[in-house]
Amino acid sequence: MRARDLLMEQNVALDLARREAEMAIRARNDFLAVMNHEMRTPMHAIIALSSLLLETELTPEQRLMVETVLKSSNLLATLINDVLDLSRLEDGSFELDISSFNLHAVFREVINLIKPIAAVKKLAVSVSLAPDLPLCAMGDEKRLMQTILNVAGNAVKFTKEGHISITATIARPDSLRDPRIPEFYPVITDGYFYLRVQIKDTGCGISPQDIPRLFTKFAHAQSGGNTGYSGSGLGLAICKRFISLMEGHIWLESEGVGKGCTATFVVKLGICESQNGYQQQLVLPGQRELLKEENTIIPSKLRYQRSV
Repeated sequence: MRARDLLMEQNVALDLARREAEMAIRARNDFLAVMNHEMRTPMHAIIALSSLLLETELTPEQRLMVETVLKSSNLLATLINDVLDLSRLEDGSFELDISSFNLHAVFREVINLIKPIAAVKKLAVSVSLAPDLPLCAMGDEKRLMQTILNVAGNAVKFTKEGHISITATIARPDSLRDPRIPEFYPVITDGYFYLRVQIKDTGCGISPQDIPRLFTKFAHAQSGGNTGYSGSGLGLAICKRFISLMEGHIWLESEGVGKGCTATFVVKLGICESQNGYQQQLVLPGQRELLKEENTIIPSKLRYQRSV
């Protein structure tokens, strides 16, 4: 009898501790969400104004200071988003926000966001979209953009000179199974397709033994190729979780330090019933001219194999 009463008391205590822990987690997430929202607006203002300031006449010393502000602001903005996402992923409260979106516009926005840093480093950036890539897709637009932006941002960060290329295609069924990733079992179903995104750079490269560690939280490559670069070590770990939620997989390839890196991922997206609205949105008057004008600002290009 005494043993049963003791067990009941322990169960009550455990249940109370569990509830308190859940309340603490919710309070933490609410706090992080509010801070994320409040800090994002001023951070984006700093990034935008710093980018504009770089296009004016500055002394070498002034330019160096503005470039430092811009780099630090981008790093802080990324860290703010990563901390909130990691918190929600860890406690299981994160859910994908599925809706229809303009798939081509996602890549255009990524280019617009990485242009300031690429311009500072005088890097060429190109995007190539396959002719059969749908204009409209069903999925979590924000998380897909965040994943592409994070990987492309790493490519820019770890590249001192040269170029970064982003290629988007529909993954063929026979190319989805890879002996290097036996745990990935893609399933092709009606109404869905697998988007394959590949990002190549001519940067510092990665030692093969360091590649598996890069998808671990707070991990950094130990090789000498990335000396002088900083980061939280959260980006790729979070991207991998996002991609897993989208029934996909991500992997890195590099021949070694100083030989660049190729990041590839595939995600499962839905096919929209109608593409008409997005076709019209893509060809609004003046949009062609806008793309052409943007490409003259820095040595980068946004190339559509499909006519836009």
